Parts: sequence; C-alpha cells; structure tokens
Amino acid sequence: MKATVSVICYKHKVLANGESPLMLRIAKDGKRTMKSLGISVNPIYWDFAKGQPKTNCPNRNIIKQLILNTEMEYQSKLLQKEIQKEEFTASSLIHDQYDDIKAITVDDFYMQLIQELKEKGQIGTSYAYLNSYDTLKNFNKKKRLNYTFSHIDVAFCKKFEDWMRRKGNKDTTISYQFRTLRAAFNRAIAAKVVSKTKNPFSEFKLSHLNTKTMKRALSKADIMKIMDADCSKQTEQRQLAHDIFCFSYLCGGISLVDIANLTPLNIIDGRLIYQRQKTHGSINLLLSDKAMQIIAKYHRYQRIANYFFPILHCRRHITPMQKHNRVRKMCREINRELKALAEELGITANITTYVARHTFATILKKSGVNIGIISQALGHQDIKTTQIYLSKFDNEQVDEAMKHLL
Repeated sequence: MKATVSVICYKHKVLANGESPLMLRIAKDGKRTMKSLGISVNPIYWDFAKGQPKTNCPNRNIIKQLILNTEMEYQSKLLQKEIQKEEFTASSLIHDQYDDIKAITVDDFYMQLIQELKEKGQIGTSYAYLNSYDTLKNFNKKKRLNYTFSHIDVAFCKKFEDWMRRKGNKDTTISYQFRTLRAAFNRAIAAKVVSKTKNPFSEFKLSHLNTKTMKRALSKADIMKIMDADCSKQTEQRQLAHDIFCFSYLCGGISLVDIANLTPLNIIDGRLIYQRQKTHGSINLLLSDKAMQIIAKYHRYQRIANYFFPILHCRRHITPMQKHNRVRKMCREINRELKALAEELGITANITTYVARHTFATILKKSGVNIGIISQALGHQDIKTTQIYLSKFDNEQVDEAMKHLL
C-alpha cells in the first residue's frame, strides 16, 4: 500500500488555549503515525473537508506555508525511499528510525553475510547460506537476486516450494532451504534492511512440511556389537573410525568437529570439559575408563599435534577454513569405514558419526533418564526448551545417567 502524507487539525485534543494542534499524519499499510507541527488552530477556523485553514483563519498564510513545507519535506522522503527501494513504516518515516538504511538487494546481502561468517571462522554456517543463495539463484533462472527482501512474500515462498518439488526435492530438503532462507530474512530484519512486518514466515509456516526421517539410533544390541568389536588387527583408518564412534557414544554424543578440536586442556580432574563448536554451549561430563583408554591410545600423536585424535594438527591446520575442510574430509573417510564395519558385524542400519550421538540420547531415554538430563549432556542451547533444564541438573545427576550407556 502506497504511503500518504497529510496535515490535519486534531480536534480530539484541546489545548489550554482552547485550540487543537496541527499534526503531520503518515499512513502506510493500514497503520497511521502522527507528529505535532508545534502550532495550533481553533477548529472553527479549519476546513476539515479540504484539510486546510479557512480564509478567515488568523495567520492563514503562515500556517499554509508551514503545512506546504512539511508536506513537501515528507513527500520528498517518501520519494527517496521508493527510488532507493528502502523499507520503511509510517512510524520510521516520521521518527527517522531507518535513516541509516541503505538500499540493498538480496544478492548483496547474502554475499556480505557469507563473507562476514567466513571472516569470523564460521565456515560451516557460511556454506549453509552459500547453498541457500545458489538455490535461490537457480530458482531465479541463474540471474542475480536483484530485488529487496520485501519481494520475498508468501506468494514467492509458494512458488519457490513448487519449483523445488518439480525438481524432485523431498520435504526434508525443502524444509532445510526454507529454514535457511528464514534465518537470512531474520538477519536482514536485524540489519534493518527490511521491516519485520514484511516477514512472510509469520504466515508461511514450515510445519506443513513432513520432515520426519527414519530413526538413526541403533538398538542396545547393535551398539554393543560395535563397542565390543576388536579392530586391533585392522587398518589404522578402521581403528580410528571405531575409536571415534565409541568415544562419541561414551561422551554424550560429542560431534566429530568437537572431537577433532579436543586437546589435553579439555580434561580436568577426569572430566571432559569443552565448548561446542556449533552452539558454543559448555559441556562438562565425567570420562569413563573406556573413554580414557581410547584417549590414551593416541598419546604419541597428542605430543606431536597437540590434539587428542589424528584429525587436526597444530602446524598444518591453522585457519578456520583449513580445519573445516580437514574435518569434512575425515568425516567422509570415517563414515566409509563405519559402513564397512557395520556390514561385517551384520548391522543393517546406516552407521555414521552422527548415529553415535543419536543413539546416546535414545538409549538413555529408553532407560528412563529424564529428557532434561539428556538435553544437558547433549549441550542443546535452545533457550525456549533446553535451557530450563541446564540450571536444574548438576554434574552428579549427569554422571549417574551416563552409567546406563554400557
């Protein structure tokens, strides 16, 4: 809806002098905001039909000049916003809340965001947004995204979903793309390049997408097969894959990227204390004898590389990008070895490093452990759900829960 600018005599308010104030009124998207011009007029001298002082109004010409200057000033602001395709509301136009906003396209915003994330060392997150950008660009017939975020409305989302379905994408992939786009939109709102009133995801809900996936957790019997497997005569790659999987399961489902970054500094008084790479949440767990044995197996590498496991090396993997690429490469190799191990053990499930994390949580849940304790052990950082539990369960309770693992 196009914004309108007008000056009115606000007769609903009567000042001490018996007059009513003249107010600038901006209307946009069904919402109105007013601002006093600092002068008043007796309503009997105001033509409400024409919106101007009557011919017999005292100081009529001065008032008309003030009204004209005010309307011209704000009409000029309106025109400037439209030319630069800047987002604004009736309130922001009056109060100049968005004077620092520059017109920015979705294309430019994504490129800036991706670059900023890389500079901060958030390589994985930058790749997620790069994937989102590439998908949107393909949807746009491989053209640059030369439109503002206000262009991404409910109709846009529906067309985007239909396009992805025609491409053969499943609900899980479609949900992932929309969740990343929604995150980008929220960042754009925070950066004040689009109004939150334009957010299509307040109406276009992602709950209609069926994102239920096959369970990735192993049974207690299958997990014990892996734990008890003797890989001492296998290749170094197989032994490492087996050790990483077992260590993850025994240590709260710790992710591969967090395992890769562990150093001797992360063990204090027999406890594993670290900060998750993904959420930056703090984890504090008691190390079992089995977990300590796995760590001790690589003591020679630890002295050379300053890391627990032969994944990262302090002199070879220095930058965030180098670390990210190395972990991704090792993840593929470890998952390949885990798949072969599962086949040898007669396990039909698809085994990956992530399965250890999922199995850890599921085994404890089936053992009757409170979901809050499991949430704390996993290091979930969702404020609305898991943070409630983080202040309720101490280390002793988590330690007791860990006894159900074997």
